[in-house]
Amino acid sequence: MRKTIKKIQSFKNQGKKITALTAYDYSTAKYIDEGGVDMILVGDSAAQVVLGLNDTTEISIEEMIIFTKAVSRATNNALLVADMPFGSFQVNKEETMKNALLFIKNGANAIKLEGCSDLTIENIKHLTQNSIPVLGHLGFTPMSINCLSGHKIQGKDFDKTLEILSQAKKLEQAGCFAIVLELMAEQSASYITKNLTVPTIGIGAGAGCDGQILVSDDLFGKYDRFKPKFSRQYINLKEQMLEAVKNYCNDVEQGLFPNKNESFELDYNEAKKLENYR
Repeated sequence: MRKTIKKIQSFKNQGKKITALTAYDYSTAKYIDEGGVDMILVGDSAAQVVLGLNDTTEISIEEMIIFTKAVSRATNNALLVADMPFGSFQVNKEETMKNALLFIKNGANAIKLEGCSDLTIENIKHLTQNSIPVLGHLGFTPMSINCLSGHKIQGKDFDKTLEILSQAKKLEQAGCFAIVLELMAEQSASYITKNLTVPTIGIGAGAGCDGQILVSDDLFGKYDRFKPKFSRQYINLKEQMLEAVKNYCNDVEQGLFPNKNESFELDYNEAKKLENYR
């Protein structure tokens, strides 16, 4: 049975940790879903790990919709959340609603918005009041990388922590069912988590959050352009894939692939006709 936002919200009260991973394609999403995660995020991190772009600001809504449709076809159990990309919600509420509906109509159960500007808060209120669940995102917000001047740890002191908590409470009041906290001091994220009624999902924010999310390509060891300190590699698919490709090339070059079991044969009589035809 598919997880619902009510179920995700209930985990905080139960003290049950929430598990989440990103996915961008059908086959990967299928195994992540079967593996038992509570939430799958079609992340705008696809900009880097799938499309090879420099940062998340470069990915388009059309590209994100394609990834969302693919992942939705493979997801039966996890709550499916889609990132609304840069430029798709920094607009008026009517345009934001139109863009959000594209994701819902193409398989997402909820959408994620970054930040806490006045415009974003108003758009979140409008979406949640019109039956579109929203996952918030605070701390380091990749879409703001140009303003933040790189990957900077957030909530590094008392005042900054209280500032982020204030933002989180605004997101909570606007109707967010949960909030991602990214790249934050562990004590700060833990304090914020304890002072919210909705769950927090950490990424580089320590173990005190109500759940955790990682970029799946980091977990699988596929993406090597950048390795965050906070990620943990559970398997090295890069090495395994390189070895498989090298073995394949060798087998083809040596005439070892395909073998008889991997080939199709003519009927004996038809084969004899070809042999005897001159």
